[in-house]
Amino acid sequence: MLLNKPQSKLTRIGLIADTHNFLDETIFSHFANCDEVWHAGDFGTIELADKIRQQKILKGVYGNIDGQDIRKEFPEQLVFMCEGVKVMMRHIGGYPPKYNPETKKEILIHRPQLFISGHSHILKIMYDDLLNCLHMNPGAAGKQGWHKMRTIIRFVIDGNEMKDCEVIELGPK
Repeated sequence: MLLNKPQSKLTRIGLIADTHNFLDETIFSHFANCDEVWHAGDFGTIELADKIRQQKILKGVYGNIDGQDIRKEFPEQLVFMCEGVKVMMRHIGGYPPKYNPETKKEILIHRPQLFISGHSHILKIMYDDLLNCLHMNPGAAGKQGWHKMRTIIRFVIDGNEMKDCEVIELGPK
């Protein structure tokens, strides 16, 4: 008798940060096949978060420019499992190996396989060999800040694998 191997549930993620109260409506077409949208802080307003929530499951953290409306609904740090991957998200975090001290402490406590941050407006996807952790910063999707190109990331978590990562340029700010 041949037994069917259970298939892992594939989770498609749309990753965005630093919208600063500007939501490019094209993100909804870019994230159309995504199961969830993760926002790494600096939403700008709760109305922006609500627009995303109307379309997709939204996970996020507040950023340094976010007011009390955002801070009531989103934590400073989020640690959760997505399939077999432990994820840690903070707005201000740094990157391998230049994490800020609080983030480094939290990474050592939680030992995520994926660390997501925003804040710098610098798109980065890099692996930290010392901590066995992938770091992603989607850059900035809004028009505030010094970045020249607005960017987001789309990727897949399949069991304990992170794959099919795509950087999407939304256009100049």
